[in-house]
Amino acid sequence: MLLTIDIGNTNMNIGLFDGETLTMSSRLATERQKTDDQFAVEFLNIFKIYNVDFNKISGAIISSVVPEITVHVKNAVKKLIGTNVIVLSPGIKTGLNILIDNPAQLGADLAAGAVGAVAEYPLPAFVIDLGTATKIYAIDKNKSFRGCMIAPGVAISLKALSDTSSLLPTISLEPPKKACGTNTVESMQSGIVLGTASMIDGLLDRFSKELGEPKTIIATGGLSSFIAPVCSHEIKYDGDLVLKGLKVIFEKNN
Repeated sequence: MLLTIDIGNTNMNIGLFDGETLTMSSRLATERQKTDDQFAVEFLNIFKIYNVDFNKISGAIISSVVPEITVHVKNAVKKLIGTNVIVLSPGIKTGLNILIDNPAQLGADLAAGAVGAVAEYPLPAFVIDLGTATKIYAIDKNKSFRGCMIAPGVAISLKALSDTSSLLPTISLEPPKKACGTNTVESMQSGIVLGTASMIDGLLDRFSKELGEPKTIIATGGLSSFIAPVCSHEIKYDGDLVLKGLKVIFEKNN
C-alpha cells in the first residue's frame, strides 16, 4: 500500500492506495507546533479508525507548502513504515514540462494536482484549487504546466470581512437564493460564494482566450464543493486530485 500526504496551510490531506484504488482519505488540521512523535500518533489513530494495518504500507510520498513541518511529518512516517518516503521537491520526476519563469518555484501541491489531471482527464485542462488560497492553473495538451493565478481563499476573505467589520457576522458557506441579498447573511453569502464563482468564471474565460479552450475543467480543494456548483462553466469535482497525482509521481520515481 502507498501512503500519500498533501500538507496545506489549513489542512493535511491523507490518502492510502491499495494498488490503483484509493481506500482511505482523511483530513487533519495543519498544526505547526507538533513534533515528529505527535504526528506519528495522529497517523496511527487515523489508521486505527479506518482499520488500516500500517505494516502493509510499503511507501509514502509527501507534498507540502508548509516547510516548517515537512521534516516532522516525514520523520513521523519513517518511524511508522521505514525508509521509502519521498518528499516532492525540485529534482523529483513528475513528467511535466513546467513552462513558468522559474520552474523550481512551482508549489508541490500544484505540481501534484497537474500530474493528477494529466493522469485522469483529457487535456488541455484547467484546474481550480479552492483551499487556503484560490488557484487556477493550466495544463496544455503536451502535458506542460503553463501557469496559474493565485487569489485570497474563500475562508481568508470571509474571516477578513468578519474580523474587520463589527456588524458583519460569521456565516456558513451556502449559496444564497438570490444575488441581490435582502439581509446581511444573504448579502455576505452573495459576495463570498457568488462573488468567488463569478471571479472563477471570469478568469476561466480569460485563460481560454490566452491558452485556448480546455477539454476539461476540474475543481479540487476543501472548499470546491461549495463554489464549483454555482459556477457557470461545466466543472468536474475531484477532491482527491492531488493524492492521485502523488501516487503517479511516486511510481515515476520508483
